[in-house]
Amino acid sequence: MSASPPRLSRSVVPIPAPPVRIVHLGLGAFHRAHQAWYTAHAGDAAAWGIAAFTGRRPDVAAVLAEQDGLYTLIERGPLGDRDEVVGSVAAAIDGADTRRFVELLGRPTTAVVTLTVTEAGYRLDPAGIPDPDDAELAGDLAALRRAVRTAAALDGLAPATVIGRLLVGLEARRRAGAGPLAVVPCDNLPGNGAVVRRGVLRAAEEVGAELAASVAASVSFVSTSVDRITPRTTEADVAALSARARWVDRSPVVTEPFSDWVLSGEFPAGRPAWEDAGARFVDDIEPWERRKLWLLNGAHTLLALAGPPAGHSTVAAAIGDPVLRSAVERFWDEAGRHLPESSDPAAYRAALLQRFANARIEHGLAQIAEDSRRKVRLRIVPVAEAERTAARSAAGCAFVLAALLDAESRDLAPVPTSQLAELSPRLAADRPFVDLVASLRRR
Repeated sequence: MSASPPRLSRSVVPIPAPPVRIVHLGLGAFHRAHQAWYTAHAGDAAAWGIAAFTGRRPDVAAVLAEQDGLYTLIERGPLGDRDEVVGSVAAAIDGADTRRFVELLGRPTTAVVTLTVTEAGYRLDPAGIPDPDDAELAGDLAALRRAVRTAAALDGLAPATVIGRLLVGLEARRRAGAGPLAVVPCDNLPGNGAVVRRGVLRAAEEVGAELAASVAASVSFVSTSVDRITPRTTEADVAALSARARWVDRSPVVTEPFSDWVLSGEFPAGRPAWEDAGARFVDDIEPWERRKLWLLNGAHTLLALAGPPAGHSTVAAAIGDPVLRSAVERFWDEAGRHLPESSDPAAYRAALLQRFANARIEHGLAQIAEDSRRKVRLRIVPVAEAERTAARSAAGCAFVLAALLDAESRDLAPVPTSQLAELSPRLAADRPFVDLVASLRRR
Protein backbone atom coordinates (compact mmCIF):
# COMPACT_ATOMS: atom_id res chain seq x y z
CA MET A 1 0.00 0.00 0.00
CA SER A 2 1.42 3.39 -0.98
CA ALA A 3 1.88 6.01 1.72
CA SER A 4 -0.48 8.96 1.89
CA PRO A 5 0.95 12.21 0.53
CA PRO A 6 2.35 14.53 3.21
CA ARG A 7 0.74 17.73 4.40
CA LEU A 8 2.02 20.80 2.55
CA SER A 9 4.85 22.43 4.50
CA ARG A 10 8.19 24.11 3.94
CA SER A 11 9.93 20.76 4.38
CA VAL A 12 7.83 19.29 1.56
CA VAL A 13 8.12 22.34 -0.72
CA PRO A 14 11.42 24.00 0.24
CA ILE A 15 10.50 27.69 0.16
CA PRO A 16 12.35 29.52 2.96
CA ALA A 17 10.16 31.65 5.20
CA PRO A 18 11.02 35.32 4.56
CA PRO A 19 11.43 37.71 7.50
CA VAL A 20 8.23 39.48 8.48
CA ARG A 21 8.11 43.08 7.27
CA ILE A 22 4.42 43.26 6.32
CA VAL A 23 1.49 42.81 8.68
CA HIS A 24 -1.88 42.02 7.13
CA LEU A 25 -5.37 42.28 8.63
CA GLY A 26 -8.10 40.16 7.06
CA LEU A 27 -6.46 36.88 6.11
CA GLY A 28 -8.66 35.26 3.51
CA ALA A 29 -8.74 33.99 -0.05
CA PHE A 30 -8.52 37.37 -1.77
CA HIS A 31 -5.46 38.47 0.18
CA ARG A 32 -3.71 35.22 -0.70
CA ALA A 33 -4.69 35.49 -4.38
CA HIS A 34 -3.65 39.12 -4.61
CA GLN A 35 -1.29 40.94 -2.22
CA ALA A 36 0.46 37.77 -1.02
CA TRP A 37 0.88 36.61 -4.63
CA TYR A 38 2.33 39.97 -5.69
CA THR A 39 4.73 39.85 -2.73
CA ALA A 40 5.83 36.33 -3.62
CA HIS A 41 6.57 37.49 -7.19
CA ALA A 42 8.52 40.61 -6.23
CA GLY A 43 12.19 40.53 -7.17
CA ASP A 44 13.10 41.01 -3.50
CA ALA A 45 10.53 38.52 -2.18
CA ALA A 46 13.12 36.83 0.03
CA ALA A 47 13.26 39.99 2.16
CA TRP A 48 9.50 40.54 2.56
CA GLY A 49 7.44 38.10 4.61
CA ILE A 50 3.84 38.65 5.69
CA ALA A 51 2.37 38.04 9.13
CA ALA A 52 -1.33 37.66 8.29
CA PHE A 53 -4.03 37.96 10.95
CA THR A 54 -7.54 36.62 10.50
CA GLY A 55 -10.71 38.62 11.04
CA ARG A 56 -13.34 37.24 13.39
CA ARG A 57 -12.62 33.54 12.90
CA PRO A 58 -9.28 31.79 13.48
CA ASP A 59 -9.93 28.84 11.13
CA VAL A 60 -7.74 29.86 8.18
CA ALA A 61 -4.85 30.77 10.48
CA ALA A 62 -5.02 27.40 12.23
CA VAL A 63 -4.84 25.48 8.96
CA LEU A 64 -2.13 27.65 7.41
CA ALA A 65 -0.02 27.55 10.57
CA GLU A 66 0.08 23.76 10.25
CA GLN A 67 1.32 24.27 6.67
CA ASP A 68 4.03 26.80 7.67
CA GLY A 69 2.02 29.51 5.91
CA LEU A 70 2.18 27.76 2.53
CA TYR A 71 -0.84 27.30 0.30
CA THR A 72 -1.54 26.35 -3.29
CA LEU A 73 -2.84 29.02 -5.61
CA ILE A 74 -4.93 27.40 -8.34
CA GLU A 75 -5.10 29.68 -11.37
CA ARG A 76 -8.23 28.51 -13.16
CA GLY A 77 -8.22 29.39 -16.84
CA PRO A 78 -10.85 28.42 -19.42
CA LEU A 79 -8.81 25.37 -20.51
CA GLY A 80 -7.23 24.13 -17.28
CA ASP A 81 -5.64 24.80 -13.91
CA ARG A 82 -2.15 25.89 -13.00
CA ASP A 83 -0.95 25.18 -9.46
CA GLU A 84 1.59 27.33 -7.64
CA VAL A 85 2.73 27.13 -4.03
CA VAL A 86 2.95 30.63 -2.54
CA GLY A 87 5.43 31.19 0.28
CA SER A 88 5.16 34.87 1.20
CA VAL A 89 2.95 34.29 4.26
CA ALA A 90 5.61 33.70 6.91
CA ALA A 91 3.09 33.54 9.79
CA ALA A 92 -0.67 32.97 9.90
CA ILE A 93 -2.11 34.21 13.18
CA ASP A 94 -5.46 34.27 14.97
CA GLY A 95 -6.78 37.83 14.83
CA ALA A 96 -7.54 37.65 18.56
CA ASP A 97 -3.81 37.39 19.36
CA THR A 98 -3.29 41.01 20.39
CA ARG A 99 0.05 40.25 22.02
CA ARG A 100 1.55 39.08 18.74
CA PHE A 101 0.02 41.95 16.80
CA VAL A 102 1.38 44.54 19.24
CA GLU A 103 4.81 42.93 19.16
CA LEU A 104 4.97 43.01 15.34
CA LEU A 105 3.74 46.60 15.00
CA GLY A 106 6.32 47.64 17.57
CA ARG A 107 9.19 46.41 15.40
CA PRO A 108 11.12 48.99 13.36
CA THR A 109 11.49 46.38 10.61
CA THR A 110 7.73 46.28 10.04
CA ALA A 111 7.21 48.66 7.13
CA VAL A 112 3.73 48.01 5.71
CA VAL A 113 0.27 47.14 7.05
CA THR A 114 -2.18 45.88 4.41
CA LEU A 115 -5.92 45.51 4.93
CA THR A 116 -8.59 43.51 3.13
CA VAL A 117 -11.82 44.69 4.69
CA THR A 118 -15.32 45.10 3.27
CA GLU A 119 -16.57 48.65 2.88
CA ALA A 120 -18.82 48.15 5.93
CA GLY A 121 -15.98 46.68 7.98
CA TYR A 122 -14.40 50.06 8.69
CA ARG A 123 -17.45 51.07 10.77
CA LEU A 124 -17.48 54.57 9.28
CA ASP A 125 -20.55 56.71 8.71
CA PRO A 126 -21.36 58.25 5.31
CA ALA A 127 -19.13 61.23 6.17
CA GLY A 128 -16.18 58.87 6.64
CA ILE A 129 -15.82 59.27 10.39
CA PRO A 130 -16.18 56.56 13.06
CA ASP A 131 -19.83 55.64 13.43
CA PRO A 132 -20.90 56.99 16.86
CA ASP A 133 -23.67 54.40 17.02
CA ASP A 134 -21.29 51.45 16.59
CA ALA A 135 -21.02 49.97 20.08
CA GLU A 136 -18.07 47.71 19.26
CA LEU A 137 -15.96 50.51 17.80
CA ALA A 138 -16.86 52.83 20.67
CA GLY A 139 -15.87 50.09 23.11
CA ASP A 140 -12.54 49.56 21.38
CA LEU A 141 -11.72 53.27 21.47
CA ALA A 142 -12.75 53.60 25.12
CA ALA A 143 -10.58 50.64 26.15
CA LEU A 144 -7.57 52.02 24.27
CA ARG A 145 -8.16 55.50 25.72
CA ARG A 146 -8.01 54.06 29.25
CA ALA A 147 -4.83 52.14 28.41
CA VAL A 148 -3.20 55.28 27.00
CA ARG A 149 -4.14 57.45 29.96
CA THR A 150 -2.87 54.90 32.50
CA ALA A 151 0.12 53.73 30.42
CA ALA A 152 -1.26 50.20 30.78
CA ALA A 153 -0.02 47.26 28.72
CA LEU A 154 -1.69 46.88 25.35
CA ASP A 155 -1.49 43.12 24.94
CA GLY A 156 -4.44 42.60 27.30
CA LEU A 157 -6.82 44.53 25.04
CA ALA A 158 -9.20 42.64 22.78
CA PRO A 159 -10.28 45.02 19.98
CA ALA A 160 -13.25 43.76 17.98
CA THR A 161 -12.99 46.16 15.04
CA VAL A 162 -10.40 46.80 12.34
CA ILE A 163 -9.85 50.44 13.24
CA GLY A 164 -9.68 49.55 16.93
CA ARG A 165 -7.10 46.86 16.25
CA LEU A 166 -5.07 49.07 13.94
CA LEU A 167 -4.93 51.86 16.54
CA VAL A 168 -3.77 49.45 19.25
CA GLY A 169 -0.92 48.49 16.94
CA LEU A 170 -0.11 52.11 16.09
CA GLU A 171 -0.05 53.00 19.78
CA ALA A 172 2.39 50.14 20.35
CA ARG A 173 4.52 51.52 17.54
CA ARG A 174 4.43 55.01 19.04
CA ARG A 175 5.51 53.69 22.42
CA ALA A 176 8.34 51.71 20.84
CA GLY A 177 9.54 54.64 18.73
CA ALA A 178 9.58 52.22 15.80
CA GLY A 179 9.32 54.87 13.09
CA PRO A 180 7.02 55.43 10.12
CA LEU A 181 5.09 52.89 8.10
CA ALA A 182 2.47 52.69 5.35
CA VAL A 183 -1.13 51.50 5.73
CA VAL A 184 -2.45 50.03 2.47
CA PRO A 185 -6.21 49.32 2.28
CA CYS A 186 -7.06 46.83 -0.49
CA ASP A 187 -10.81 47.07 -0.99
CA ASN A 188 -13.47 48.46 -3.32
CA LEU A 189 -13.93 51.73 -1.45
CA PRO A 190 -13.32 54.78 -3.68
CA GLY A 191 -10.37 56.84 -2.44
CA ASN A 192 -9.72 54.18 0.16
CA GLY A 193 -6.41 55.60 1.36
CA ALA A 194 -7.90 59.02 2.09
CA VAL A 195 -11.08 57.52 3.58
CA VAL A 196 -9.20 55.21 5.92
CA ARG A 197 -6.77 57.99 6.90
CA ARG A 198 -9.66 60.29 7.84
CA GLY A 199 -11.41 57.56 9.83
CA VAL A 200 -8.27 56.41 11.64
CA LEU A 201 -7.19 59.97 12.47
CA ARG A 202 -10.60 60.88 13.82
CA ALA A 203 -10.63 57.69 15.92
CA ALA A 204 -7.10 58.44 17.15
CA GLU A 205 -8.23 61.90 18.25
CA GLU A 206 -10.88 60.24 20.41
CA VAL A 207 -8.17 58.15 22.04
CA GLY A 208 -5.63 60.89 22.75
CA ALA A 209 -3.63 63.79 21.32
CA GLU A 210 -0.29 61.98 21.37
CA LEU A 211 -1.56 59.04 19.33
CA ALA A 212 -3.33 61.35 16.86
CA ALA A 213 -0.16 63.40 16.37
CA SER A 214 1.90 60.24 15.87
CA VAL A 215 -0.50 58.88 13.24
CA ALA A 216 -0.61 62.22 11.41
CA ALA A 217 3.19 62.53 11.37
CA SER A 218 4.43 59.01 10.75
CA VAL A 219 1.73 56.92 9.04
CA SER A 220 1.05 57.18 5.31
CA PHE A 221 -2.16 55.83 3.82
CA VAL A 222 -1.86 54.45 0.30
CA SER A 223 -4.84 54.35 -2.07
CA THR A 224 -5.25 51.24 -4.18
CA SER A 225 -7.35 49.62 -6.87
CA VAL A 226 -7.34 45.82 -6.60
CA ASP A 227 -8.68 43.36 -9.14
CA ARG A 228 -8.67 39.56 -9.23
CA ILE A 229 -11.80 37.44 -9.24
CA THR A 230 -11.46 34.93 -6.41
CA PRO A 231 -14.47 32.70 -5.76
CA ARG A 232 -14.89 30.60 -2.65
CA THR A 233 -12.86 27.41 -2.68
CA THR A 234 -15.04 24.28 -2.55
CA GLU A 235 -14.45 20.84 -1.13
CA ALA A 236 -14.34 19.60 -4.72
CA ASP A 237 -11.44 21.99 -5.40
CA VAL A 238 -9.56 20.63 -2.38
CA ALA A 239 -10.20 17.03 -3.44
CA ALA A 240 -9.14 17.64 -7.05
CA LEU A 241 -5.90 19.27 -5.93
CA SER A 242 -5.15 16.39 -3.57
CA ALA A 243 -5.62 13.95 -6.45
CA ARG A 244 -3.03 15.63 -8.66
CA ALA A 245 -0.53 17.12 -6.20
CA ARG A 246 2.18 15.36 -4.23
CA TRP A 247 1.03 17.05 -1.03
CA VAL A 248 -2.21 17.62 0.86
CA ASP A 249 -3.29 21.25 1.08
CA ARG A 250 -6.30 21.90 3.30
CA SER A 251 -6.56 25.56 2.34
CA PRO A 252 -5.89 26.19 -1.37
CA VAL A 253 -7.16 29.30 -3.16
CA VAL A 254 -8.86 29.31 -6.56
CA THR A 255 -8.51 32.42 -8.69
CA GLU A 256 -8.48 33.60 -12.29
CA PRO A 257 -5.24 34.13 -14.25
CA PHE A 258 -5.89 37.89 -14.54
CA SER A 259 -4.70 40.24 -11.80
CA ASP A 260 -4.29 44.00 -11.47
CA TRP A 261 -3.03 46.28 -8.69
CA VAL A 262 -2.70 50.06 -8.91
CA LEU A 263 -1.27 52.02 -5.96
CA SER A 264 -0.86 55.71 -5.16
CA GLY A 265 0.94 56.97 -2.08
CA GLU A 266 4.16 56.97 -0.08
CA PHE A 267 5.98 54.07 1.58
CA PRO A 268 8.22 55.82 4.13
CA ALA A 269 9.78 52.60 5.43
CA GLY A 270 10.11 50.82 2.07
CA ARG A 271 8.06 48.20 0.24
CA PRO A 272 8.49 45.08 -1.89
CA ALA A 273 9.18 45.51 -5.61
CA TRP A 274 5.56 44.71 -6.46
CA GLU A 275 6.03 46.25 -9.89
CA ASP A 276 8.04 43.14 -10.79
CA ALA A 277 4.74 41.26 -10.68
CA GLY A 278 2.86 43.90 -12.68
CA ALA A 279 1.68 46.37 -10.04
CA ARG A 280 1.48 49.99 -11.16
CA PHE A 281 2.34 53.06 -9.09
CA VAL A 282 0.53 56.22 -10.18
CA ASP A 283 0.05 59.80 -9.03
CA ASP A 284 -3.71 59.79 -9.58
CA ILE A 285 -5.59 56.63 -8.59
CA GLU A 286 -9.11 57.89 -9.37
CA PRO A 287 -9.36 56.88 -13.06
CA TRP A 288 -8.16 53.38 -12.25
CA GLU A 289 -10.40 52.80 -9.26
CA ARG A 290 -13.40 54.19 -11.15
CA ARG A 291 -12.66 51.89 -14.08
CA LYS A 292 -12.56 48.85 -11.85
CA LEU A 293 -15.37 49.88 -9.50
CA TRP A 294 -17.80 50.80 -12.26
CA LEU A 295 -16.98 48.31 -15.02
CA LEU A 296 -16.12 45.16 -13.05
CA ASN A 297 -17.86 45.64 -9.71
CA GLY A 298 -20.80 47.52 -11.21
CA ALA A 299 -21.41 44.74 -13.73
CA HIS A 300 -21.09 42.16 -10.98
CA THR A 301 -23.75 43.95 -8.96
CA LEU A 302 -26.05 44.15 -11.98
CA LEU A 303 -25.69 40.44 -12.67
CA ALA A 304 -26.07 39.51 -8.99
CA LEU A 305 -29.38 41.37 -8.79
CA ALA A 306 -30.86 40.50 -12.19
CA GLY A 307 -29.32 37.05 -12.72
CA PRO A 308 -31.11 34.93 -10.09
CA PRO A 309 -34.64 35.96 -11.17
CA ALA A 310 -33.64 34.82 -14.66
CA GLY A 311 -32.53 31.46 -13.31
CA HIS A 312 -28.77 32.04 -13.17
CA SER A 313 -26.50 31.34 -10.19
CA THR A 314 -23.04 32.24 -11.52
CA VAL A 315 -21.45 35.16 -13.33
CA ALA A 316 -20.58 32.97 -16.32
CA ALA A 317 -24.18 31.81 -16.72
CA ALA A 318 -25.59 35.31 -16.32
CA ILE A 319 -23.24 36.97 -18.82
CA GLY A 320 -24.17 34.22 -21.29
CA ASP A 321 -27.79 35.41 -21.17
CA PRO A 322 -28.24 37.81 -24.14
CA VAL A 323 -30.66 40.03 -22.22
CA LEU A 324 -28.32 40.43 -19.25
CA ARG A 325 -25.25 40.85 -21.42
CA SER A 326 -27.05 43.65 -23.25
CA ALA A 327 -27.91 45.25 -19.91
CA VAL A 328 -24.26 45.08 -18.87
CA GLU A 329 -23.15 46.61 -22.17
CA ARG A 330 -25.65 49.49 -21.79
CA PHE A 331 -24.40 50.21 -18.29
CA TRP A 332 -20.79 50.04 -19.50
CA ASP A 333 -21.58 52.50 -22.29
CA GLU A 334 -22.83 54.95 -19.68
CA ALA A 335 -19.94 54.43 -17.29
CA GLY A 336 -17.34 54.56 -20.08
CA ARG A 337 -18.36 58.10 -21.00
CA HIS A 338 -16.97 59.25 -17.65
CA LEU A 339 -13.64 57.41 -17.79
CA PRO A 340 -10.52 58.92 -19.38
CA GLU A 341 -9.11 57.22 -22.44
CA SER A 342 -5.80 56.93 -20.59
CA SER A 343 -7.32 54.16 -18.46
CA ASP A 344 -8.18 52.22 -21.66
CA PRO A 345 -11.77 51.31 -20.75
CA ALA A 346 -12.43 49.64 -24.12
CA ALA A 347 -9.65 47.08 -23.63
CA TYR A 348 -10.74 46.53 -20.04
CA ARG A 349 -14.32 45.86 -21.16
CA ALA A 350 -13.16 43.31 -23.71
CA ALA A 351 -11.05 41.56 -21.08
CA LEU A 352 -13.95 41.57 -18.63
CA LEU A 353 -16.24 39.78 -21.07
CA GLN A 354 -13.64 37.01 -21.41
CA ARG A 355 -13.14 36.85 -17.65
CA PHE A 356 -16.87 36.76 -16.89
CA ALA A 357 -17.41 34.03 -19.49
CA ASN A 358 -14.84 31.71 -17.87
CA ALA A 359 -17.30 29.05 -16.71
CA ARG A 360 -14.56 27.23 -14.81
CA ILE A 361 -14.54 30.12 -12.32
CA GLU A 362 -17.76 29.42 -10.45
CA HIS A 363 -18.29 32.92 -9.10
CA GLY A 364 -21.60 32.69 -7.29
CA LEU A 365 -24.08 35.53 -7.69
CA ALA A 366 -25.36 35.00 -4.15
CA GLN A 367 -21.88 35.79 -2.82
CA ILE A 368 -21.69 39.00 -4.88
CA ALA A 369 -25.22 40.05 -3.91
CA GLU A 370 -24.34 40.50 -0.23
CA ASP A 371 -24.80 44.12 0.91
CA SER A 372 -26.22 45.09 -2.50
CA ARG A 373 -27.68 48.42 -1.43
CA ARG A 374 -24.31 49.75 -0.31
CA LYS A 375 -22.67 48.40 -3.48
CA VAL A 376 -25.27 50.08 -5.72
CA ARG A 377 -24.62 53.38 -3.92
CA LEU A 378 -20.89 53.14 -4.63
CA ARG A 379 -20.88 51.49 -8.05
CA ILE A 380 -24.02 52.59 -9.90
CA VAL A 381 -25.28 55.85 -8.41
CA PRO A 382 -22.24 57.98 -9.39
CA VAL A 383 -22.65 56.93 -13.02
CA ALA A 384 -26.39 57.62 -12.93
CA GLU A 385 -25.84 61.08 -11.48
CA ALA A 386 -23.19 61.88 -14.08
CA GLU A 387 -25.46 60.73 -16.91
CA ARG A 388 -28.40 62.77 -15.66
CA THR A 389 -26.15 65.83 -15.34
CA ALA A 390 -25.34 65.32 -19.02
CA ALA A 391 -29.08 65.23 -19.78
CA ARG A 392 -29.03 61.54 -20.75
CA SER A 393 -31.54 58.95 -19.58
CA ALA A 394 -29.17 56.76 -17.53
CA ALA A 395 -31.32 53.79 -18.56
CA GLY A 396 -28.53 51.29 -17.92
CA CYS A 397 -28.19 52.52 -14.34
CA ALA A 398 -31.98 52.66 -13.92
CA PHE A 399 -32.11 48.96 -14.82
CA VAL A 400 -29.81 48.16 -11.89
CA LEU A 401 -31.84 50.25 -9.46
CA ALA A 402 -35.02 48.57 -10.67
CA ALA A 403 -33.40 45.18 -10.10
CA LEU A 404 -32.35 46.23 -6.58
CA LEU A 405 -35.86 47.37 -5.68
CA ASP A 406 -37.26 44.17 -7.17
CA ALA A 407 -34.86 42.07 -5.07
CA GLU A 408 -35.91 43.94 -1.93
CA SER A 409 -39.66 43.76 -2.61
CA ARG A 410 -41.89 42.20 -5.25
CA ASP A 411 -44.55 44.84 -4.60
CA LEU A 412 -45.00 46.75 -7.87
CA ALA A 413 -46.59 49.77 -6.23
CA PRO A 414 -45.13 53.13 -7.32
CA VAL A 415 -41.48 53.44 -6.38
CA PRO A 416 -41.31 55.27 -3.03
CA THR A 417 -38.84 58.12 -3.32
CA SER A 418 -37.66 57.34 0.22
CA GLN A 419 -36.08 54.12 -1.07
CA LEU A 420 -34.18 56.00 -3.75
CA ALA A 421 -33.34 58.87 -1.39
CA GLU A 422 -31.32 56.47 0.75
CA LEU A 423 -29.21 55.82 -2.34
CA SER A 424 -29.18 59.34 -3.78
CA PRO A 425 -31.36 62.29 -2.78
CA ARG A 426 -30.50 63.82 -6.14
CA LEU A 427 -31.86 60.87 -8.12
CA ALA A 428 -34.91 60.60 -5.85
CA ALA A 429 -35.79 64.20 -6.75
CA ASP A 430 -35.36 63.48 -10.47
CA ARG A 431 -38.94 62.66 -11.53
CA PRO A 432 -38.14 61.38 -15.07
CA PHE A 433 -35.48 59.06 -13.66
CA VAL A 434 -37.82 57.77 -10.93
CA ASP A 435 -40.49 57.13 -13.55
CA LEU A 436 -37.96 55.24 -15.68
CA VAL A 437 -37.02 53.02 -12.74
CA ALA A 438 -40.71 52.33 -12.10
CA SER A 439 -41.28 51.52 -15.77
CA LEU A 440 -38.38 49.09 -15.84
CA ARG A 441 -39.71 47.36 -12.74
CA ARG A 442 -43.11 46.84 -14.35
CA ARG A 443 -41.42 45.24 -17.36
